Amino acid sequence: MNDKPIENCYWVVPGLLLAGEYPRNYDEESSQIKVKALTDAGIQAFIDLTVEGELAPYSQWLDPERHVHQRFPIRDGHTPTGPELTSSVLDAIDAHIEGGRPVYIHCHGGIGRTGTMVGCWLGRHGEEGAAALSRLAELWEQCPKSHWTRSPETIPQCLYVINWKEGEGQ
Repeated sequence: MNDKPIENCYWVVPGLLLAGEYPRNYDEESSQIKVKALTDAGIQAFIDLTVEGELAPYSQWLDPERHVHQRFPIRDGHTPTGPELTSSVLDAIDAHIEGGRPVYIHCHGGIGRTGTMVGCWLGRHGEEGAAALSRLAELWEQCPKSHWTRSPETIPQCLYVINWKEGEGQ
């Protein structure tokens, strides 16, 4: 299950948690193909970290009886507005996985906000602080974008992951 359904993504947990870029392009046809590739790969839950109106929607191509789209808005280049938002994202990921619904988590580029949330998820599941960032760097190597940037993208995002502790203010 190491095959990636789209180019700019990476498996955090093969078959269960996939992370990457926004699942839409600028044109309708290739966008529908991209979304279909994800759903054909078994993705049932889409965790969207973009702000409403930031990008053209894609949820209209999801089957509401088979797929879930949840938005947890984080401004581009920023960290979550608080630990409650982070916990809500992590709770949603865990609930979908526990319910047998593979997850695709994304922001726009799949780098900053996505990496921040994946790093915190790794922290929740035993790889805290710098260990979470180190593991994320290994996972990130699956993505072609890793050749020109790191994930998370900004120093505040990296520090957010390093300092993330469940139930504590950030």
